[in-house]
Amino acid sequence: MQSPDYHKLYTHGSTGALDRRAMFRGLYQGLGSVILATLPASGAFFTTYEGVKAALGRVQGLPQPVVHSAASALAELVSCAILTPAEVIKQNAQMVGAGAGDSNKNKQSATAQTLRRFRGNPLALWRGYGALAGRNLPFTALQFPMFEHFKAGIQGWRARRWRAQGRTGKGRADYEPTLFESGCTTALAAGSAGSIAAVVTTPVDVVKTRIMLAASKSEPDGRADGGGGGVKGKVVDALGAARNSKHKSSWAVGREVVAEHGWKGLWRGGALRAAWTMLGSGLYLGVYESGRVWLARRDGRDPDADMD
Repeated sequence: MQSPDYHKLYTHGSTGALDRRAMFRGLYQGLGSVILATLPASGAFFTTYEGVKAALGRVQGLPQPVVHSAASALAELVSCAILTPAEVIKQNAQMVGAGAGDSNKNKQSATAQTLRRFRGNPLALWRGYGALAGRNLPFTALQFPMFEHFKAGIQGWRARRWRAQGRTGKGRADYEPTLFESGCTTALAAGSAGSIAAVVTTPVDVVKTRIMLAASKSEPDGRADGGGGGVKGKVVDALGAARNSKHKSSWAVGREVVAEHGWKGLWRGGALRAAWTMLGSGLYLGVYESGRVWLARRDGRDPDADMD
């Protein structure tokens, strides 16, 4: 929906109506690259986040929202360096074979077709790092302080109810959530915080999408041999197409979106982002928190104690 060719690819030329079958075809194209990159990227993110949070938490007088924002921002910069190539491949793969009436006779996978486009210029896979970091930095800086605040609020409410029901004399000195309850609390807090942050950062996401799609978009002034050859005297892009050496800045791309579609164009896909981020963040952080708590309790440690 955020691509510049959205209407051209997904509307019937005669009627102007949306081709919903074409829209939902290939929703999981590019999934393999995302899975491969997400494993190390997630590990790098949480290793950095937990370490920086623990270190900053020992600084006297530093507000907790600042600690969480700073820790998540640094973790995101590390994660984005690993995730950017996968995001570029995924977003370009999702446009392979898209559109009404496309026979897509090429039996090669969308990911393989996309990788061929970057054969002559693999560094183009990192084009969009700034845009991805520019989207994810404010997203995580908003999400994680809200997430930690919501989680603490829900846990505090549950503890007060537990004490009010007179359960302190039943083998536990204070409230301690079960593993399932801890995961559900985290999922609810993460999903709520993620959906809010997703809506707020939608304009940055629109710009990021366009920059990443442009990483393999050919120009109309001719195409070279596809193997990195190029046209004499001109810069060649990832597709082997001659193009100008200057890339549009994020600000220029944003102005272009506004000029084409008005201010509403910057919010395209916002509702979908909120919905899938609520589900995705809830599952992602809920499973992470459950695993973290389980490992800590197995070793006889306090799950909420600072890391040494």
